[in-house]
Amino acid sequence: MYKYYNCNPQNRQVNDCVIRAISTAQHKDWDEVYTDLSILAQQQCTILDDVRFVEKYLNRLYPSVCYRCDGRRLSIKQFITTHSFGTYLLTMRGHITCIIDGTIYDTWDCGDSIIWGAWEVC
Repeated sequence: MYKYYNCNPQNRQVNDCVIRAISTAQHKDWDEVYTDLSILAQQQCTILDDVRFVEKYLNRLYPSVCYRCDGRRLSIKQFITTHSFGTYLLTMRGHITCIIDGTIYDTWDCGDSIIWGAWEVC
């Protein structure tokens, strides 16, 4: 299931999926997450939407979740069928999204995208 959700305080459609997904999953204000990630990225001399930065950040905070079935990578919709409860952050090519109790909260329906990484927030 997909639900349009944009926690950007100005409801802008910009390249802020890292901030939107993490703030949605953590139930934190967009500005707070933006500031925290910006400071951390600056300390590491990178940008806050770099894939390696994001994955390292998520690995420090949350347990990784298996997103393969019989050796095949799953789509987000397939993942939801076996993870219908809880909060998850899922990465895919060029994007990160938040799943809460089987619903994709994002500015577009990325359910057909193939998962690169998955973390259970709670």
